[in-house]
Amino acid sequence: MFFSDVIGQNDIKQRLIRSVKDERISHAQLFAGPEGTGKLGLALAYAQYISCRNRTETDSCGTCPSCHKYQKLAHPDLHFVFPVFNSPKFKNPVSDDFIKEWREMVFKNHYFNLSQWLSSIDAGNAQGLIYERESDSIYRKLNLKSFESEFKVMVIWLPEKMHISCSNKLLKLIEEPPNKTLFLLISENEEAIISTIRSRAQLVKVPFIDNESIKNALLEKTDADPGVIPDAVHLANGSYIKALEYLTPGEDNQFYFLKFQEMMRFAYSRQVLDLINWADEMAAIGRDKQKSFFDAALRLVREYFIFNMKKMNLVYLNREEQDWGKKFAPFINERNIIPISKEFELGIKHIGMNGNPRIIFLDTALRMVRLIKR
Repeated sequence: MFFSDVIGQNDIKQRLIRSVKDERISHAQLFAGPEGTGKLGLALAYAQYISCRNRTETDSCGTCPSCHKYQKLAHPDLHFVFPVFNSPKFKNPVSDDFIKEWREMVFKNHYFNLSQWLSSIDAGNAQGLIYERESDSIYRKLNLKSFESEFKVMVIWLPEKMHISCSNKLLKLIEEPPNKTLFLLISENEEAIISTIRSRAQLVKVPFIDNESIKNALLEKTDADPGVIPDAVHLANGSYIKALEYLTPGEDNQFYFLKFQEMMRFAYSRQVLDLINWADEMAAIGRDKQKSFFDAALRLVREYFIFNMKKMNLVYLNREEQDWGKKFAPFINERNIIPISKEFELGIKHIGMNGNPRIIFLDTALRMVRLIKR
C-alpha cells in the first residue's frame, strides 16, 4: 500500500512520513476517525514506508523486496487482527482462519466497513468479534524475532470489537512490548476501546476527506456518470464509502431504508400486528445489523427534519430517500424529532448491552405509534 493510494489526508501523510525520518515512531498508535476516511490504507502505507529500504521523500519505493511483499500483504513481519465470527467450520476462530479472504478484500478496495467485511465472509447474522483466543496468536507472533524488517507490525482493525479478556492481554503487550514491535490500531469508535489501551497509544486523528479529493477519486477510480458525481460527493460528507454507496447502493442500506419505511407506515396506520411481525423479523438479523439499522434510522429522521426546513444544501439524502421524504418528512417536526431520536439512540445502546432484540424493536416500534402523529 502506498500513501498515494489513500484519498486526501495529506497532512496525516506528512506527519507519518516525518515521524519515520525523525526516528520518532511510537510503538503503539491509534488511527481513529469515521468510516470511509482511509485509516486502514494510511496504516498499511505507513507500515510499508517504515519497512521500505529505498524510501523517497513522499512514499515507499515500491521496488525493494520489502515493498513487493507488503503489496501482497504477505510480508513475514506484517500481522493482522480483525473481527471474525463463530461457525461450525471455525469454533473459537482467529484472524488467520480468514486471512485469505481478508487479503482479497483489501486488494479489491481498502475502503470498507464491518458490515461489508462480514458479508464478504458469509457471516450471515453472526456478530463480528475478536475472540479471546486471538490474544494467544498475538503473543506467539510478536515474541518471534523479526524476519526481515526492523519492526514487527501488528495491524488491529476495529479493536473496539475485542473481547475484554483479549483487550486486557493486549494491554500487557502494549505496556511491555517485545523489542521493535509496532501496534497500529484502527478504530471507528475509540470510546469503546478500554481506556487503559487508549491512554497508552499515540492518537492519530483521521478527519473526513475533503470534497475535492473525493471528487477526483470518483472520476479516476470509477466509471460513474460525471453528472451524478457532485451528488455523490455531497452525500458522502467526507466518507469515500458513502460516496461509493451512493453510486452503487449496497443491499444492507436498501434493506435498512425499506425496514424504516415499513416501521413508519405501520406506526402511522396503527397496525400493531404488522409491527409485531416486523419486530420479529428485525430480531433475527444479527446484532451488528440491528445496530446499523438504528444508526440508519437516526440519520433518516434527522435528515427529514432538515428536509422540512427547505435547506437542501444541508440535506444528505439520496434521490430515493428524498422522493419518499416529500410525503413523509412533514411528520418529523420540532414536536417529535427529539423523542424519536432518543428512541433510536436507546435502541443502539440496548442492543450494544445484549438486550433482547425482539423486545427492543417492538418497544421502539410501538413508541413510534404515539410519536409519529405529534
